[in-house]
Amino acid sequence: MVVVGGDAAGMSAAAQARRLLSADELEIIAFERGAYTSYSACGIPYWVAGDVEDREDLVARSPEEHRRRGVDVRTRTEVIALDPENNRVRSRDASGREEWHGYDDLVLATGATPLRPPIPGIDAEGVHGVQDLTDGEALRDAIARLAPDAAGDGDAASTPLAVVVGAGYIGIEMAEALVRRGFRVTLVDRAPEPMTTLDPDMGALVREAMNGMGIETVMGEAVTEIETGDDGAVRAVRTANGRHPADLVVLGLGTRPRTALAEEAGLPLGAWGGLLTDRAMQVRGHRHIWAGGDCVEVEHRLTGMTRHVPLGTHANKHGQIIGSNIAGDYATFPGVVGTAVSKVCELEIARSGLLEEEAAEAGLQYVTVTVEATSRAGYYPGAHPMHVKMLAERRTGRLLGAQIVGREVAAKRVDVVAAALTAGMTVNDVVMLDLGYAPPFSPTYDPVQVAARKAVAAVRAAG
Repeated sequence: MVVVGGDAAGMSAAAQARRLLSADELEIIAFERGAYTSYSACGIPYWVAGDVEDREDLVARSPEEHRRRGVDVRTRTEVIALDPENNRVRSRDASGREEWHGYDDLVLATGATPLRPPIPGIDAEGVHGVQDLTDGEALRDAIARLAPDAAGDGDAASTPLAVVVGAGYIGIEMAEALVRRGFRVTLVDRAPEPMTTLDPDMGALVREAMNGMGIETVMGEAVTEIETGDDGAVRAVRTANGRHPADLVVLGLGTRPRTALAEEAGLPLGAWGGLLTDRAMQVRGHRHIWAGGDCVEVEHRLTGMTRHVPLGTHANKHGQIIGSNIAGDYATFPGVVGTAVSKVCELEIARSGLLEEEAAEAGLQYVTVTVEATSRAGYYPGAHPMHVKMLAERRTGRLLGAQIVGREVAAKRVDVVAAALTAGMTVNDVVMLDLGYAPPFSPTYDPVQVAARKAVAAVRAAG
């Protein structure tokens, strides 16, 4: 068994196969082009912010630990070619030495690559990505030089300036991290509202909250240039309508599947550029090649279409499924419903299911409702407003999705929505769910159920 990629999907596959088969029964070699294995890239913004103290806290299992468990991990070794016809891969180690390796089963877990548009200055000193632990370490070092006192002294003239390009999950999380580290932050995105994983009306709530936190949001403007000084270091970010001074620039422009090797080898890719697999995570048309994690496309359970959904939760499940199947068991991945959560300062953000645009693209007729409820009983101390938007199928009342924006205890309420979507519930079913209630935790009707009640009425009114 040869694994290409040493993070969530790849090492989960290796670990699961090793649990089921001994070293005498199965040899496992894993190639990782970096120095780390099994780490949480999702935790990097919180390491940068200071919530996580040490880089090693983000590493679930080091290369040495994997080796002790019988997996031959080869770090700083990149796979540079795939040869499916002859069941082999070609690697290059840090010294430049290349060699071929045969396999009985190949696991592709090459992850995703950050989007880097051809903007002048994008590779300048002071411009940082947030893709891996090496990126995180470089960013922390830069922050320490620019803002050694995270608390700041209140002097606006001496406050370092940061521009975050991209207002998706990583962008808003990095905006928070930089505010907490003493920067004045500007967030720039070409979309009209932050968080394009929300409908624009819900994204507007996020923008308003961020503005209230002191984060300047520049929406609807694409970056045209990252301006540098004579020393080659970043000075500002330019859009068509303005110039935004910067001592530091962080890129959060999203990712695409890292599938160049697979494409060169003739493996099937989908519309999003990810590898196409069956539910057992076997690459279509290739009996002994498996793929999982951020390099694949997955089926959306509500539409039947494939999408690129790069999340660690899916990657770990893919790996477990692949490892089980290679070891002789049988497991499948049933698809996703599009659940995701994030936060910026005190604001929590969540979604599951379809946005309006996605429902329309799928040819679904739907109704939509938005409610403002409270996180606890209105009279209980600490109750905060919570906005819930819900979509339901017009004819049947089937739940199609929900988005939630609010303060504490808002985001994880979306798990009720995810479970209801997976079960194929109607909005009336959601209203009748036996959810927990006590004033410190919820109003009599949970905010999700308040939205569902309104959706029931909207479905009825739509005929």
